[in-house]
Amino acid sequence: MENASFQTKAVRLLFLVLFCVPLVSMAQEVTGTVTSSTDNQPLPGVNIVQKGTAKGTTTDFDGNFSIVVSGFPSTLVVSYIGFATKEVVVSGPGAITIQLDEGVALDEVVMVGSRAVARSSTDTPLPVDMVGVKELQNTGQVTFDKSLQYKIPSFNTVQTPVNDATSLLDPYEIRNMGPSRTLILINGKRKNLSALLYTQTSPGRGETGADIAAIPTDAIKRVEILRDGASAQYGSDAIAGVMNIILKDNASAGYASLRTGISSEGDGESFAFAINNGTSIFDDKGFINYTIDLSSIGQYNRPGTVNAAGEIADFTGGTAADIAFVNEFLSRKPDAGNINGSPETTSSKFLVNGGVDLSESSELYFNAAYVYKKVNSFANYRVPYWRTIESFPYLGNFFPGNNPNNTGAFTDAYGNTFQGNGYDGYVPTFDGDLNDYNGTIGFKANNNDWFYDASVTVGGNRQTYRVRNSHNRNEVFSPAVFNDANGNGVVDAGELIPSSRLYQENSQISFDPGGTQFNHIVGNIDISKSLSDQVSIGFGAEFRSETFTIIEGELSSYDGGGADSFAGNRPENSGKFNRYNFGGYFDVAWDVSEEFLLNGTIRTENYSDFGNAFVWKVSSRYKLAEDKLTLRGSLSTGFRAPTLHQIFTQKAQYSFVPGQGIQVGGLVSNVSPQARLLGIPQLDAEESTNFTIGVGGKITNSFNFTLDYYNISVKDRIVLGTEIGPSGDPTNPLDVLLSGNNLSDVSFFSNALDTKTSGIDLVANYRNIPLGAGFLGLNLSGNYTITNERDGDVKNIRLVENAGQSVVNETQEALFFTSRPQTKWILGANYDIGDLAFTLNNTYFGKTTFNQQGMDSDLFTEFIPKIVTDLSVNWDASEKVSILFNINNLLNVLPEWEFKAENAAGQAIIDDTSTNALGITPIQEQSNLITFNQRYSQMTYDGYHFSQLGTLFNLAVTYRF
Repeated sequence: MENASFQTKAVRLLFLVLFCVPLVSMAQEVTGTVTSSTDNQPLPGVNIVQKGTAKGTTTDFDGNFSIVVSGFPSTLVVSYIGFATKEVVVSGPGAITIQLDEGVALDEVVMVGSRAVARSSTDTPLPVDMVGVKELQNTGQVTFDKSLQYKIPSFNTVQTPVNDATSLLDPYEIRNMGPSRTLILINGKRKNLSALLYTQTSPGRGETGADIAAIPTDAIKRVEILRDGASAQYGSDAIAGVMNIILKDNASAGYASLRTGISSEGDGESFAFAINNGTSIFDDKGFINYTIDLSSIGQYNRPGTVNAAGEIADFTGGTAADIAFVNEFLSRKPDAGNINGSPETTSSKFLVNGGVDLSESSELYFNAAYVYKKVNSFANYRVPYWRTIESFPYLGNFFPGNNPNNTGAFTDAYGNTFQGNGYDGYVPTFDGDLNDYNGTIGFKANNNDWFYDASVTVGGNRQTYRVRNSHNRNEVFSPAVFNDANGNGVVDAGELIPSSRLYQENSQISFDPGGTQFNHIVGNIDISKSLSDQVSIGFGAEFRSETFTIIEGELSSYDGGGADSFAGNRPENSGKFNRYNFGGYFDVAWDVSEEFLLNGTIRTENYSDFGNAFVWKVSSRYKLAEDKLTLRGSLSTGFRAPTLHQIFTQKAQYSFVPGQGIQVGGLVSNVSPQARLLGIPQLDAEESTNFTIGVGGKITNSFNFTLDYYNISVKDRIVLGTEIGPSGDPTNPLDVLLSGNNLSDVSFFSNALDTKTSGIDLVANYRNIPLGAGFLGLNLSGNYTITNERDGDVKNIRLVENAGQSVVNETQEALFFTSRPQTKWILGANYDIGDLAFTLNNTYFGKTTFNQQGMDSDLFTEFIPKIVTDLSVNWDASEKVSILFNINNLLNVLPEWEFKAENAAGQAIIDDTSTNALGITPIQEQSNLITFNQRYSQMTYDGYHFSQLGTLFNLAVTYRF
């Protein structure tokens, strides 16, 4: 009912925006053109606002604009990222020309550098990236997170090929630190976390983060990324950095865009419609800017050709009948019916941003967003030879070898097929429904140069699931499924009974396994003041209440083994869990001289569930060479509170175990009775130390660069440990727990690691290079990871040590430390000539290494470095219409990997060409292990260093109002 209420309110608000806002009153019109002072080229997308009002517009692609002002004389405030803001006094109606000075791309005022009075990014002692909306749109990527993948070198996100709950949200990270260590802000206010907890053995394992893919790109004005620890300024989750998403605030300009796309393989058809527009309200004292984004993306399918010998070795006894049965099935389904790659997704996104000037020195501001996303994906196909007689005791005689003469086939009422002498399997579907919302209302004021900002933010994310075309293996089959008329113990021809009698009367193939939900309420008050020309201060407080809900599934989804492929949430593992925290900070900035700045921040927080945290930060900046160079550095401590997801999640989980197929393991909550039985301690906060030093340069109006070194140490890092199997002692509490719950293994969260991460970030831009009849711009940015590793021993509990195991093994370490590229570089070029603009980006993905679970410890795998090339062409067909054509991965480059030897024994495995009885070489056996017998064209859960989907074509037609 809460969701329905929110949706009703969202619809009412949308109706108000579209139909009930007042029309802009007619007054005096000013027209003109905005150009660059350097080359006199027109500037598109420049913001123009009548000072003291919310009246505003933007220039078109030829730099032209028209604005209605309330009278003369009027002052126009003209601003554009990369140019100095200019105020122009207009004394009467008519056409004017405005020239902006270039070369201040690093001088844009930012919100994320300090909590004292805002500074430009050349004045702040911290590295800040800024990306405009046009740069994001020119990537041609369909979601915001994938756009950042090809704009920010230290930002990585990859589609995991196994599509269950993770198909709703791909894990992302900055500087290889996981999604939960980057704080996401919207207009400077904390975005709610997703309800999803990544639990598969894939990059991002054990993490959660905000759903940035849910944010419509068309609503974004720019993105500010602070690449430095910022817990002292913003609290938990800011160990790796802060991403601040600034929303559009245009009051009188907008556009509608129609987009479509397809892959070179002919799948993944996409269709999207987006509109962004704005209007003035309350007699031009306020504005509303709104965005509507509706999209549909088809299924991408990239399965491999399954290796029959590997299937025979893993799932059968290897008899002649077994071999014939597997080969017959794979001859009809070479990919074993697998569907993997990227799921079918539909989404509807709505966002509103607005503000009202209450007086000359005060403002009421607000924003709200609602996103609905639906995903349809598939689990692994359940091939018939997976299910042994022990799995289905009443179908024993249907399995290979029992009746080789029976070649008949039929399909039952549920869509399941019996082919030849066996059950032909099925593919469970996984449907996910995501609802995400956030909203902020706040008040800003300036009273005697004291700046006040008070706000309340609410947000939530709800994910519920549906498993179809599956069954509960422990319940659905009836003990009387055949009629052995001649008593020979074999189901002969004519003895197959009607398919409706294969199932109990109350059996089902569709299940509601429940889901998860996360909500928060955040209250902020921030106060700042410049005490003098040299000293400014800022202080404030934040109260946050968080609620995590595990939604119970229906009985049949969890009873016994649960719904095959995705078991439901049991009642004892479900419920609503809450905590709150209160924090306060104090920030001071001292300009010791015009060149030298010192900045310091302290923060304290108190959590209701684990106590206090105190952190601090000091930073400095020194300008030299007539302000063309800036030296900067910072030292800080930080913390990350364990999420409620990590504390309270407990569930049975289906996953692929190399060489053993699909197994059911258990994730144990740290506050459960089972945790007490096993001696698992409760979670504490992570603590970090961040150090960064760098240099920024603005050598000319056309050339600038930044180079920064960072070093991050994390103590008591929270990880979801590897699956711990039985010790072999039936009286051991671990073995008792596993056997009593029909689990193959158990995993849990713990503060298991201390880690250290260091690297270098480089950003360089050279713009406005005359070339022929146009102008060329070049940009180079890169990230190089120097160190990313465990610091000291793994902190295992005694039970795990006594079993001769560890919660962090080679596979876990690979996922934490080497599952993202060691280095990543982006070399881009843009060329503007007349009505055409060309952009060519080359993204270099460095090597990525893995130590897959089950693979020989003398080997590891390495993804080969590759360059992915993207081409974008933008044509201004008219004053109102523009066409954007993108080819992503122009050269159809796909990820490639190879085996590497840890030692001589590993090299011997690679070189050994001998085969076993099934014709499998030792290295082929290892390959089968990590690709699920080649079901996946690359690997299973480990993911890749870039997309496996190949070349994608996208076309967008935009009409400007």
